[in-house]
Amino acid sequence: MEDLIRQVLSSLKGIWKYRWHAVVVAWLVAVVGFIKVITLPDEYQTSARVFVDTQTILKPLLAGMTSVPNTEQQVAIMSRTLLSRPNVERVMRMVDLDLGTRTVREHETELDELMRRIKISGTSAYDIYTISYTGGQPKMARDVVQSLLTIFVEGSFQGKKGDTEKAVQFIDEQIKNYEDKLSAAENLLKEFKIRNNMLLPRQGIDYGSQLLMMSDSLNNAKLELLEAEQSRRAIAAQIEGDEPVLDLEPSAAAISNPELDERIATINKNLDSLRLQYTELHPDIVASKRLITQLEERKVADSKLRAASGDPGRNYSPMLQQLKVALTEADARVAAIKARVAEFQVRNERLLAHSNAVPEIESQLAQLNRDYVINKENYEKLIGRREAAKLSGELSSTTDMMAFKIIDPPTVPLTPVGPNRPLLFSAALAAALGAGVAAALLVSQIRPTFLSPGELRDATGLAVLGTVAMNWTAQQQVRRRRDRYGFGLCLGSLALLYGGVLGAALFKF
Repeated sequence: MEDLIRQVLSSLKGIWKYRWHAVVVAWLVAVVGFIKVITLPDEYQTSARVFVDTQTILKPLLAGMTSVPNTEQQVAIMSRTLLSRPNVERVMRMVDLDLGTRTVREHETELDELMRRIKISGTSAYDIYTISYTGGQPKMARDVVQSLLTIFVEGSFQGKKGDTEKAVQFIDEQIKNYEDKLSAAENLLKEFKIRNNMLLPRQGIDYGSQLLMMSDSLNNAKLELLEAEQSRRAIAAQIEGDEPVLDLEPSAAAISNPELDERIATINKNLDSLRLQYTELHPDIVASKRLITQLEERKVADSKLRAASGDPGRNYSPMLQQLKVALTEADARVAAIKARVAEFQVRNERLLAHSNAVPEIESQLAQLNRDYVINKENYEKLIGRREAAKLSGELSSTTDMMAFKIIDPPTVPLTPVGPNRPLLFSAALAAALGAGVAAALLVSQIRPTFLSPGELRDATGLAVLGTVAMNWTAQQQVRRRRDRYGFGLCLGSLALLYGGVLGAALFKF
C-alpha cells in the first residue's frame, strides 16, 4: 500500500512539473471540442399522438354472418410495419427528400437516416400511438410526421383489401373446380345407375331386402298353390263321391284290404329284421321301403275304384255339374298360381345369381354417392364463404370498423431539442482536462527525473548518503510565483470559457 501511495505521489509530482504541457493540451482540446459542439446543427423534433377506437357496434351485429376482421391486430401490425422500406420510401417522395439524392448510395444513405430518426411507440391498453421524428429542419419534421400519420391511417383501412380480393379470387377458382367435379360426379352416378338399374336399391330397399321379399313372395305363392291344389283335390273327391276332407288322398292305413295288408305286414316285419343288421341306405332296406310304398298306393287306387263303382247315377246329378264347374275354376286358379310361382322362381334365381356382384355394386354406388355428397357440400360451403369473404373485405375497408382520433397533431417545432450542448460542453471540458493530465503524465514518463531520494535509491540500488536542498533566490521566487499565477489564470480562463459557452447554450434552450 505504501508503494502504491508513493507511486501516486511521484506521478502527481511529475504532472505538476509539466503542468504547462497539460494546460496547453487542455486548452487545445477544449477549444476544438467547444467549436465542434457549437457547430453541431440544431435538431428539431415533432410528434403526433393518435387514438384508434376499435370498439364498434358492427362487431356483435355481424359476428354470426361473416368473419369480423380483428381490427386490434390489424392496427398493431400496421404500427409495427409502418417503418418498412416501402413506407419510408413513400414518405421520402411525399416530403421531397428524394430530390436531393443523385446516386443510389445517396438514396440509401438518406433512407437509412430517415428510418433512424423516426420513432413509433404505442400503449397496448388504450390503443394510443405516438409517431415522432427528429430532424434538422422544423417544417421537414412536421411534414414527415404528417406523412407517416397519413400512411398509418390509410394502411389500417386498406391493409386487408388486397388480401380479401386474393381470397375471393381463390374461392372463385375453387368454386369453378368443384362445379366441374360436381358435374363429373353427377354424370358418373347417372351412368352407373343406368348400367346397373336392376341391381340397385329401390326406394330405400337394398338388395338383401329385395332378395328376402322375393323369397317371401315365392313362399307365399307356393303356399297359395298348395292351398289351391288342396281345394281342387277336395272338389275332385266330392265328384268321386268322397266326403271333403283336409287330406285329398285317402290314407293307406285307413283302407281295409286284407290281402294287401297281410303282404305289407310281412314286408314290415322283414324290414325290421334288416334294420337290425344294415343302415337305411342298404339296397334291401331301400327295396323293401319301395315295395311298401307301391302296395299302399295300390290300396288307395283299389279303394278309389270301389268308390267310383258304388253309385253309377251320381254323374248325372245337378250337384255333380256344379262340382265340375268348380273343379274347372280350381284348375284355372292352380294353373295361374303355378305361372306366378314359376315367375317368382325365375326372379329369385336371378337375384341369387347376382347376389355375389351386388355387394361390389353397392360399394361402388356408396363411393359415388359419397364423392358426390362431398363435392356438393364443399361447393355449397365455398359459395357461402365467398359471400362472407366479400362482406369481410367490405368491413375491413370501411371506416365504421375503427375510428382514428388525432390527440396531438404534428406542429412545426420552434425550439430545438438537440443536440444537448450543455452536456456536450461538459464532456468536452472533461475530455480536455483528462487529455492535459494524460499529456503531462506522458511527458514525465518520457523525460523521467528523480523527485525523491527513495526513487533514486530504488532506481540505482545504491545507498543515498544525503540530499542538497534548493535555495531559491528572490528573483527565482518571484518567477515561481508568477508561474503559479499564470497557471491559475490559464485554468480560470478555461473555466470562464466553459461557463460562457454553457451559459449561451442554456440561454438558447
